[in-house]
Amino acid sequence: MRLHLEKPGIRALGVAESFRQGEKRSVLAGVVMRSDFVIDGVSLGRTEVGGDDATKSIASLFRKLGRNDVNLILVSGAVLSLYNILDVDLLSAKTRLPVVCLTYKETSGIEASIRRHFPQGAEEKLAAYRKLGRRTGVALRTGHRVYVRVAGVEAAEAKAVLNAFTLQGSVPEPVRVAKLVARGALAWRS
Repeated sequence: MRLHLEKPGIRALGVAESFRQGEKRSVLAGVVMRSDFVIDGVSLGRTEVGGDDATKSIASLFRKLGRNDVNLILVSGAVLSLYNILDVDLLSAKTRLPVVCLTYKETSGIEASIRRHFPQGAEEKLAAYRKLGRRTGVALRTGHRVYVRVAGVEAAEAKAVLNAFTLQGSVPEPVRVAKLVARGALAWRS
């Protein structure tokens, strides 16, 4: 998959989620944003808190948009909704788009937390988590650092896309706006 970064109207689908402790489902929001920061699409979905449907839910969110002009997917995290682990490679294959999952802090991992939260069935979660592989640190032009897992795109292209979509700080605008939409939808739902 090639991103065609030279195009002026590259579009990213930013995906983020929001949930409350004790609830069974989280709100998933997708925002299509052009590289000139114009928003031209929004989609909402759900994913199970603590479940195994993150990949399917994001693919469904993308399909509901009915768009063939989206160039890549940016996801806030590869582990959503309390250990609902995304299969980055499968999401890229299902959508036929490059996928970049972002985190914003360097950590030593979550294997111990998975074992603690899932005393029964931890091995399946651990296998999904280990399949994600290591994160790659990326220094943004804003001076901030993010950590990415990618599929269907090289690290250099991912860095260029992140720089194109990040105005300030470490969060690309499509993801930042998707988080706002998810939080608003969660508040409205309640």
